[in-house]
Amino acid sequence: LVSDAGILKRIDYSLIKGGGITMADQWRLSTTLLLTDSNQTLANNERVDTDGYGQLGTGMSHSSGTFTFPSTGIYLITVQAYIYRENSGTGTASIQIETTTDNSSYSGASNSVYTVENVSAYAGNVNGSFIFDVTNTTTHKVRFVGNCTSSNIAIAYADSNSNTTAYTFIRLGDT
Repeated sequence: LVSDAGILKRIDYSLIKGGGITMADQWRLSTTLLLTDSNQTLANNERVDTDGYGQLGTGMSHSSGTFTFPSTGIYLITVQAYIYRENSGTGTASIQIETTTDNSSYSGASNSVYTVENVSAYAGNVNGSFIFDVTNTTTHKVRFVGNCTSSNIAIAYADSNSNTTAYTFIRLGDT
């Protein structure tokens, strides 16, 4: 029974149940990327497939670094990246979450910056997140982009057995 302005009405449970998370998926960078300049799309990705990974729902699709959503909705997108100095030098490296709503023009929705210094074994993690309202699965896409201020100083590290540089997608609800 459901109260509708004080009047009790009977309604089937299947019509009012629902809500909650209906999709959760994780991908990771499968090949370490040397950042040689700005705006390098992290294209070599694989769906997580180790350590008891559990995907909920259809999941994301991926092509050349661009991720497509399986359905409309409000999505939480997170990125974690392991960045370290490959060669001598000091500068900054960043990983951006870039979104588009027209399947063409991408903009930085989240930017996670790390300062890489000219010292031995300098490394660290960056994390970023963005809540994206996907109203059209054909035009609303996401990609992850690496940037650096000095050539050959930092890389986004990859490991096909562990989430060192990885992305998480969770559909929070309807748009």
